[in-house]
Amino acid sequence: MEDALLEIIAAIRAGNTRLDDAWLSKLLRRHNRAAHDSRRSIAKRRLLPFYLAIKRDNPERWASWGVDPATEAVLLRILRMKPRRTASGVATVTVITKPWPCSSNCLYCPNDVRMPKSYLHDEPACQRAERNFFDPYLQVRSRITALREMGHVTDKIELIVLGGTWNDYPEEYQIWFVRELFRALNEFGDGRTEGETPEERERRYRADGLTYDPAELARRTGELQQSVTAGGLTYNEAIREILHSKGWQRAASWQSATFAELEEQHRRNETAAHRVVGLTIETRPDLIRDETARTMRRLGCTKIQMGIQSLDETILRANHRNVTVDQIAAAFATLRHHGYKIQIHFMANLLGATPEFDRADYLRLVQDERFLPDEVKLYPCCLVESSRLGIEFAAGTWQPYPEDELVSLLADDVLATPAYTRISRMIRDISSTDIVAGNKKTNLRQMVEARLAPRRTEVREIRMREVATSDVTLDDLSLDCVPYATATTDERFLQWVTGDGHIAGFLRLSLPHDGRIAMIREVHVYGRVAGIGGSEHGGAQHVGLGRQLVERACADASAAGYTAIRVISAIGTREYYRGLGFTTDGLYQRKDLR
Repeated sequence: MEDALLEIIAAIRAGNTRLDDAWLSKLLRRHNRAAHDSRRSIAKRRLLPFYLAIKRDNPERWASWGVDPATEAVLLRILRMKPRRTASGVATVTVITKPWPCSSNCLYCPNDVRMPKSYLHDEPACQRAERNFFDPYLQVRSRITALREMGHVTDKIELIVLGGTWNDYPEEYQIWFVRELFRALNEFGDGRTEGETPEERERRYRADGLTYDPAELARRTGELQQSVTAGGLTYNEAIREILHSKGWQRAASWQSATFAELEEQHRRNETAAHRVVGLTIETRPDLIRDETARTMRRLGCTKIQMGIQSLDETILRANHRNVTVDQIAAAFATLRHHGYKIQIHFMANLLGATPEFDRADYLRLVQDERFLPDEVKLYPCCLVESSRLGIEFAAGTWQPYPEDELVSLLADDVLATPAYTRISRMIRDISSTDIVAGNKKTNLRQMVEARLAPRRTEVREIRMREVATSDVTLDDLSLDCVPYATATTDERFLQWVTGDGHIAGFLRLSLPHDGRIAMIREVHVYGRVAGIGGSEHGGAQHVGLGRQLVERACADASAAGYTAIRVISAIGTREYYRGLGFTTDGLYQRKDLR
C-alpha cells in the first residue's frame, strides 16, 4: 500500500500531467501483480483512508513522505471517491428520523415498519440510520467520517432531514434532533465533547434494549410487517405498538431539548470547523402555516421539502393524498414570505394519470404563478410490496408506463423546466428487488439525458447546466438575470453563466408585493468544495462570485424601491454575511439599502 502511495506522490512532484483514473488503475494493477500472494490487495478506495490514518496516527512516518500542501491537494483530488458528491459546492449529509405514525395514508407509500413512513430499510441512508439507532449525532459522525475517507472536504455541510412528516413529531423531539445534528458537527475533530461520546450514546441505546442487528430487527418486526402488508394492521397501528416497547419508551424519555440548548450549539457552529450552510426539513403542504414556518426557521432551517405529487385534486383523492390544491398554493405563499427555498416532490404515473395528463400537470407546476418551485424531485410512481397500490395493480387499474414512454415524458418535463428550477432527483434509492412493478433502472436520469442530447441547447434546468467539477475563471462568466413573477412576489434569479450556458453560481432574490424589505432566499456557488478560508482551491468557489451576486441583489432591490434586504442565512453562513455588512435581525440577517 505504502509503495503505491509513494509512487503516486513522486509522480505528482515530477509534474506528471496525466494523473487520471486510467493512469491510477494501471499503477494499481502493476502493484497488485507484483504482490507475492497474487491477491488483489490494493484498491483506490483503500488508499485515501490509509493515507489519512498515517497522517493522523503516525506523524513521523507521514513527515518522512515530505507531502507539502500543494502535493496533498493534488493527491486528494486523485484519490477522491465519487467526486460528484461535493460537486455542488457543499458536502451533503442526509439523516433519517425515527419511525413515527404518519397523519396521512397515501396509496403509493411503502409501509416498512422498521422505517418512518414511505422509506425502506435497505435504502442507503436508511441503512445508515438503522445502524445508528436513528440517532442524529451518530448518523452525522458516521457520514462525515465516510466522506472524509473518500477524500471530500467537509467544512461546509448541507444537512437534509428526511423521514415521514417532520411536523408530525413532538416539538421537543424536533429540537433535540436538530441540537444533536449541530453538536455532532461542532465536536467532530475538535477534541471537545460536551455531551455523550459516540461510544456512550451507543451503550445507552443498548442498555435501553434497542438493537441494530438486521436479523434481530427482522425477528422483532416480522409478524407486524406481514400483518401490515396483508392489510390486517395499518402502518400507524404497527408503529404505535413498536414505539410502546420498553426500549423505544426509554429512549424517548431522554430525546428532548430546549431552544436555549439548541441556540448554544448554533452559536458554536458559526465559527466551527464544520459549518452548516443549509438545513432541509421534509413535511407536507397542509402542515405549513406561519407558526410552523417560524418554528422551523428557529431550528435553523433554510429549505423545505414538500410532497406535492400532483396538482389535480381528482388524482390526489384517488391516491388518498389528503391535501387540496389551495393548501398547496397557500404553503408556497407562506414559505416564500418566510424566505425559504422550496423543494417539492412530484410524481408521474400515479393511479388515474396518463402520460398526457402528467405533461399538463407538470406544466401547471412550472408555469402557474401560485407554484413555481425552486427544486423538484421528479419521481415516477412504482409499486413496492408493502404499499396499498398493490391492490390496484392486481385489479389492473394501475400499470407502470412502458420504459420508452416514461423516458419521453421525463425528457419533455426537463425541457419545460425554467432556468431557475433544479430537478434534483429522478429516482428514489429503492432497491430493484423491492420494486414489484415500475422503473427499476438506477440510471434513469442518464437515459433521459441521452434522449435529450440532440436538444441539449434547449435545456434550461439547473442541474444539467452545472459546472460541477469543471474549473472556471471569471473571464468565462457573465452575470445574467432571469426575472419571473409569483402570486406574492417578483423574483430575480441571478446566475453566473458561461458562454455555452453552464451555470457556476446563482442567487434567488425575492421582492414581496406586500412590503419594502427584499429577501435573499439562496446563494449558491458551484464547483469542487473549497474549505472555509480557501483551504482547497478549485472550481468556481472562493473567487468572489457569491459576494458579487449579493452586491447585485442589493443594487436591484434598492433600484426597485426596497429600503432593506434580508437573507435567510444558514447558521454556518452568518459570519460570511456579517462580512458583507449584514447584521442580525431576529431569525434573519439584514442590511439597510438607504
